[in-house]
Amino acid sequence: MTSERDLVVATTKLRPPPPPGRFVPRSRLDDILDAGLDTHARLLLVSAAAGSGKSTLLATWAAGRPDAVAWLQVEPSDSDPTRFWSFLIETICRVRPIDTANLTPLVIGSNGDDLVVVTALVNALAADPGPLLVIVDDYHVVDDASVHRGVERLIDLCPPQVTIVLGTRFDPPFRLGRLRVRNHLAEVRAADLRFDSAEASDLLAAGGHDLEPDHVVRLCDRTEGWAAGLVLAGLALGRNGEPSALIDGFGGGDQLVVKYLRDELLAALDPAEVQRLLATSVLDQLSGPLVDAVTGDTDGTAWLRSTAADNQLLIALDRTGTWFRYHHLLRDLLRLEAERAIPHLIPALNARAAEWFEDHGDTGAAIAHRLAAGDPGAAGQLMYLYGPALLAAGQVDTLRSILEQLGDTARTITWCALLYGWCEYVAGRHASAQTWLDALDAAAETEFPQVVAAPLRMNLSLARGEVGAALDSARMLAAAGHLATPRCDLTSVVGATFAWAGLHDEARPTLLRAVDQSIEEGFLSAHVLALVHLAVVEVDGGTPAEARAAAALAIEVAQGFGLGEYHGMAPAYAIRARTCGEPDAARRDARLALDLARRASCVDPARFVPRPHVVRRRPSRPRRPSREAAARRRTRRDRSLPRSRHRCSASGSRRIAPRSRRSHGRGRGRSTHRP
Repeated sequence: MTSERDLVVATTKLRPPPPPGRFVPRSRLDDILDAGLDTHARLLLVSAAAGSGKSTLLATWAAGRPDAVAWLQVEPSDSDPTRFWSFLIETICRVRPIDTANLTPLVIGSNGDDLVVVTALVNALAADPGPLLVIVDDYHVVDDASVHRGVERLIDLCPPQVTIVLGTRFDPPFRLGRLRVRNHLAEVRAADLRFDSAEASDLLAAGGHDLEPDHVVRLCDRTEGWAAGLVLAGLALGRNGEPSALIDGFGGGDQLVVKYLRDELLAALDPAEVQRLLATSVLDQLSGPLVDAVTGDTDGTAWLRSTAADNQLLIALDRTGTWFRYHHLLRDLLRLEAERAIPHLIPALNARAAEWFEDHGDTGAAIAHRLAAGDPGAAGQLMYLYGPALLAAGQVDTLRSILEQLGDTARTITWCALLYGWCEYVAGRHASAQTWLDALDAAAETEFPQVVAAPLRMNLSLARGEVGAALDSARMLAAAGHLATPRCDLTSVVGATFAWAGLHDEARPTLLRAVDQSIEEGFLSAHVLALVHLAVVEVDGGTPAEARAAAALAIEVAQGFGLGEYHGMAPAYAIRARTCGEPDAARRDARLALDLARRASCVDPARFVPRPHVVRRRPSRPRRPSREAAARRRTRRDRSLPRSRHRCSASGSRRIAPRSRRSHGRGRGRSTHRP
């Protein structure tokens, strides 16, 4: 794998795994899922313990359906809301022509805000009438409340041609009772997934074991029909000529698996084979070249393919026989055994894996293995490349998790200190953010480009009410020509500083430049917030008509991008409420402004997330505004916002107008599909 899996979606995450070589059709389970589709259930839930065959069921059932299938294999790091929704949108895009050019920047700009993202995603899904299955496997690893809230909202609002399917070890924290009452839920449980004697006989026969019916019944009883137990029993039967004795000593619990792994499976293998299994257990995914790099062998590809052919607990992730993974049970047990048998080798194994991933451009995986190798210094140095990209992608939770693992090392590396400062600032912990800036200053070498830290410093000054200090920095940056560079985060905070300082004539052209830059850089939230600040300039300048027009434009643009419920829009709604002559409309806007403000962990209209050293994909340009909106803008005075799509801004480039409500088809950014 030659790309960064934490930033570019890994192909193996976004498509169902191929069926195992010894696949046994289980039509009775397919019938449960098919019936759920026939009754228009919104959620198909497959919930059972590890090793029950959930993933195999979902993959093989989906392969037999005529519907389009969007598949997401969730990993623990996908609990980051921005990461989760980015991956889900990307996998849907592979089978449906939804507008990721606008949806992806929206996810990033809102930091995965579930209200913003789900509304826009539902509207995009509603535009395509074709049936779609959205399957999320291993959903149990998600532990973020906002992701759960968003997925439940997606289930409630998704159009009737879209069905959400979850594979999980335990029930998600949804209101499942409500779905059951409304006949919106179909369920496959552990009892359904248990192999009966006929299915168990077919499974064992596929492995070359033709047992007597009595033996099959006894084995089903001993394993309680547990799929993983039957697979392990099949492996044991291949090394034991007397099935009756083996069955009598076999059970179905986890402890049996541990005992079997140590006393039967590993003991029966060649020592070199055991060593390779334990060594490769440090990897989440395996390819031949990666296995060779970690173990020092030269036949990794052939070994993986032959092992997968014999052992269903090594799972192929593609149809080319390139990438594999251990079944989660086997991986976890191999890691436990490695910690017991070869603890002294684990750091070196992880270091070799880190080197391989660095050489192949996967910085995120390299950092994870450097940390596992006990080398936070090397991991911290890689954050120069990876950290800004995570921050630019809105994956703040993921970034914070890595920085926390670095421990005190983060204070000794300038980029880590800066990134930690941004994490603290976004969380509203301004004093802590300042301590990280102090750590940056202590660690910085002479050649460190202080301009990259300027947006955080200025935002902190504004948050503390120190407008004078922020203004000094703004003037220095403007005088040095930094605002001419494509850095909308810098231009935005300078414009916000001029606005809060009451320097309206300087704020307007700077914010208009930020409006243009943010569109070119694909940073939609910065685009919207720059427009909000222009409304602040007008209301502060004592021109209520202009303030209302500016706030209305900011709201229209935000709704066109699906950001109408973004918490940063609170000042625009408040300004429109203040300048509105209709009491009922003013009350509605005031309530909405208050609701949005309460949702934010830190309601700060000057808050901008930095995006340094990241190549951004430009979003598709929104459509022309509605005729009514264009007519309203044509009535404005020359010193106000751009009058139309083709009016040049102060920076000399054309500002992009939002989609009209008619062309966007979504009204006030809310879904057209309700429960």
